[in-house]
Amino acid sequence: MLTALHQERLEIVRDALVASGARRVMDLGCGSGALLSLLLAEPRFERILAMDASATALQVVRGEVLAGHADHARRVELIHGSWTEAHTRCVGYQAAALVETIEHLDPRDLSRMERTVFEAYQLGCIILTTPNGDYNSVLGMAPGEKRDPDHRFEWPRARFRKWCRGIAGRNGYTVGFAGIGDEDPDHGTPTQMATFRKIQDRPSAA
Repeated sequence: MLTALHQERLEIVRDALVASGARRVMDLGCGSGALLSLLLAEPRFERILAMDASATALQVVRGEVLAGHADHARRVELIHGSWTEAHTRCVGYQAAALVETIEHLDPRDLSRMERTVFEAYQLGCIILTTPNGDYNSVLGMAPGEKRDPDHRFEWPRARFRKWCRGIAGRNGYTVGFAGIGDEDPDHGTPTQMATFRKIQDRPSAA
């Protein structure tokens, strides 16, 4: 069962993808398909690619999200793989979401993710969410404690924004930030979100 925060997070990401104007979108790190289900309910999304490194998770998607829905199955492409490695089937999509995924990566692999998602795929819009490490004290957590044992890091807001601005500058994007969840006046919200938009080449002056 989804927590209230996770449901809010998914709905905000869905709304951001709708607002991007994209019709071909990717859910990178789709898990068992919670975001995918919301995207499939939006007729504007003509094609959705869902990728996950877990074959078990993709089996759940097939059995619980796509089974018995022929139209859904026609609109969805599933890939068992990592979004740190380029896949030719991902080329041609217009936007992507990475929801609570980067914190599972070894920090040394973040540059590979950047080259793949931000450079190779040439996406118009990328939505990325991750835990806000500043908020962990509000949750009663000890310094250095993580919300999930599989998380390799949980960045504070300043670190996350610096990293995002670096990616945006290197790859021709603008980036904006938002919080998701109940806000603490000193520590922000439990989830932080970055929205990257590709800077379109301007025609040269006559």
